[in-house]
Amino acid sequence: MNATPPDGVGADRPASPVLQRKITIGDVAARAGVSKSAVSFVFNGRSGVGEEARERILEAARALEWRPDARARALSRSRAQALGLVIRRAPELLSTDPFFPQFVAGVESFLSTVGYALVLQVVDGEEAEREAYSRFAHEARVDGVFLTDLRVEDERPAELAGLGMPCVLLGSGTGEGTAPIGLDDAAGIRRAVRHLHALGHERIAHVSGSDRYVHSRVRREAWASELAQLGLRPGTVVEADFTGAAGARATHELLDDPEPPTAIIYANDIMAIAGISAAIDRGVRVPHDLSIIGFDDIPLAPYIIPPLTTVRQDVFQWGNACARALVSIVEGNEPGAIELPPVEFIVRGSTGPVRGQGEAIIEAAG
Repeated sequence: MNATPPDGVGADRPASPVLQRKITIGDVAARAGVSKSAVSFVFNGRSGVGEEARERILEAARALEWRPDARARALSRSRAQALGLVIRRAPELLSTDPFFPQFVAGVESFLSTVGYALVLQVVDGEEAEREAYSRFAHEARVDGVFLTDLRVEDERPAELAGLGMPCVLLGSGTGEGTAPIGLDDAAGIRRAVRHLHALGHERIAHVSGSDRYVHSRVRREAWASELAQLGLRPGTVVEADFTGAAGARATHELLDDPEPPTAIIYANDIMAIAGISAAIDRGVRVPHDLSIIGFDDIPLAPYIIPPLTTVRQDVFQWGNACARALVSIVEGNEPGAIELPPVEFIVRGSTGPVRGQGEAIIEAAG
């Protein structure tokens, strides 16, 4: 004898919710009005898709919340789906210099759209750096690396080639070997020198970075050549290491000279800001007695007293462009043309007319 089932048991139940269909590359292509090949090209970092179509594809992918299956791509291609960045810098510099956070943000802004990850490693010496690249290669942890802080007679590109590790070079052009991806450092320094010359300065010093770095030499040579071009006598240069402490020491050294400079151009903003502090501690007024120019236009630059005149470079776009190029290389494609915004010269309150000329201008205006 069958008992009456409890209430609800065996009764009609609401239908189970239908599982949502997985979004595919075809859905993205249809929404963007392009072919599936075009979507694949964009997410594999390949050229051949116009900027307008590329934006439509990325917008469609965002709207549909679609991303390439990174694990499947890695397994099918025997790739790690990751790129490496080894930073060899002093910890105190990394904690204060926003260059690398901005660069990494630019890299990630592209890698996040193509299913790649960034593997970051900070090292404290040449041997540790070499070991990091070796581990990356032998453990197949990354498919390629970003090579920063190019050095004079740099052996790392050849070593990476020996490891079979693709790389993209970051920095100023050296005229030798593979052309690096970088901004025109020299143009920014030349504009700084011309700005000071227009204000009447003739004794223009330079606090450089380490001479072993290519970009330090490029900036130093641009400073020296522009002085010569303007008919000014060679200025004094002090080599430092991009840290605030080194910038302050270099400033004191320059101001101790029997004929101190009336203006100083620094290789980065951190040293320039420290230079302003060092000058003020000595009773030197900025810019009345001494004009100061930095390089990078870090977020703090407009807010110090006086606000820092500096050279601005778009590090975020630089990182984005480098990521596009490296993904194209590891995917077996030719990188498209790299177009980076030009450096800008930003005039703020840390520069002014040389003292005698400035007073004459004020008297004439009165």
